[in-house]
Amino acid sequence: MEVVKRNYYWWNKWTGYSLLILLLVATPLFTIFFKLFDNPGGSWSHIANNLLFGYFQNTILLLLGVACFTFLLGVSTAWLVSNYEFPGRKYFEWLLILPLGFPGYIMSYTYVGILDYTGPLQVFLRNTFEISFKGSVIDIMNLPGAIFILSITLFPYVFLISRSSFVQQSKTLQEASYLLGTNRLKTFFKVALPMARPAIVAGIALASMEVLNDYGTVKYFGVNTFTTGIFRAWFSLGDSSTAIYLAAILMVLVFVILYLESLQRGQRRFSSVHGTRRPTARLQPSWGKKMGYTAICTLIFLISFLFPFLQLIHWVSLTYSKVINQDFFILIYRSFGLAAFSGILIVCFSVILLYALRLSPFKWVKNITKIATLGYAIPGAVIAVGVMIPFIALDKWIYGTLITSKTAGLLFSGTLFALVFAYIVRFMAVGYNPVDAGFQKIGIHVNEASRLLGIKSTKTLWKIDLPLIKTSLVSGIILVFVDVLKELPLTLILRPFNYQTLATKAFDMATNEMIAESANAALIIILTGIIPIIFLNRLIK
Repeated sequence: MEVVKRNYYWWNKWTGYSLLILLLVATPLFTIFFKLFDNPGGSWSHIANNLLFGYFQNTILLLLGVACFTFLLGVSTAWLVSNYEFPGRKYFEWLLILPLGFPGYIMSYTYVGILDYTGPLQVFLRNTFEISFKGSVIDIMNLPGAIFILSITLFPYVFLISRSSFVQQSKTLQEASYLLGTNRLKTFFKVALPMARPAIVAGIALASMEVLNDYGTVKYFGVNTFTTGIFRAWFSLGDSSTAIYLAAILMVLVFVILYLESLQRGQRRFSSVHGTRRPTARLQPSWGKKMGYTAICTLIFLISFLFPFLQLIHWVSLTYSKVINQDFFILIYRSFGLAAFSGILIVCFSVILLYALRLSPFKWVKNITKIATLGYAIPGAVIAVGVMIPFIALDKWIYGTLITSKTAGLLFSGTLFALVFAYIVRFMAVGYNPVDAGFQKIGIHVNEASRLLGIKSTKTLWKIDLPLIKTSLVSGIILVFVDVLKELPLTLILRPFNYQTLATKAFDMATNEMIAESANAALIIILTGIIPIIFLNRLIK
């Protein structure tokens, strides 16, 4: 069989476009790196001597606590729905993903309302058992409470990836374990769990990225972390240099997590020695165990989604007449428009990066795409600081050399341009992955056939490739749309003055003790966030 050798050019206009996108997306990283060589700000010594250890301690404890609880919740439920048949199993496959639609900051103040003196739990205890409390039933506005809130909102990351791994495992290996006299519990710990370890650690790493990015939960609960320290240095102290130093430390934590995840995964590949793989058949436990498995999954679903969701609906029923007005619809229009525009831009940039790789599949082009999608691993507060600093400098240069009018407004910093730019940096990977999957699905041969017929690359992309991957393009836009709609720390720092989105409005109202009123904006965010969850469940199936 003759092997067809393809000739690729190391440089073309698409690689030039991709290199330009890389330079833009990497701006926050370059900014933080070079600013580290400047002298620290005036408040750095105070923070280093009095607050830095607390930031580090709380952040590490938060990471470890969430890692442990997401592991327990995610792996246990994934194993049950993948390997056992019990009432409601097929519903729990997607019901246990729904907590991903709940941003942590919304979950936090919802649970404070549930446990409060006027909340449904205390009302039920007083009316039914005449049990009353002076304050909350349980005080969760502390570090353990933050761990609990973030765990029940982030464990679906571990559940999704673990479930996918368990479903793909071969039945042959587990049968071999049973024949050697190993019971089901030992088979789980000795065979299934080690095989799924890379997937589980990847899920925990994703949850850890979200923990480091969180601002709303830790701020509302009064837990000092590096993210709250960045906000304090930037807004309260007005010290950008100190914010840069804290952002750099937070980035180091991110890269350490990524390195550890890559290190433990290494080159491990788990596969059956046979050419074919037999899927694992679900076991039929006894009636009592079936009821127990249903009860476990039901309890986790109630705590992680249904109870807080019903609380939000109750608050909306009480306050919608006061909150939903013309200004509220303008808020929805702004938020949806900003999220949709960002999603379209990100998908367009993703197409350019992937088409450059398609035409020039060299290692250095692959590295460009990898670096350009690194922003999702970087906390939003870090990206916001890295975007704001050069944009402020650019505005100063423009007003110092090109514009003499004192009444002209800002061109970059403090505008929607800076906000959308930061969204592109943060969520490039979210739009990139679905488009990448679409390109891989159609292969390279259709593209090559078009090029052999003399059609230029741009026309081939427009007439051939894009129509074939239109579903992937829409999926990418939807996923970015939802993530932008939920994003809080980045939006709080970079939004124009007095500009609100659904996320910032809900957070501002909750922090100003208008929790019931904030539920209207929060409910829209959550209902919108359920859309990609349906896609995820279909993808796993």
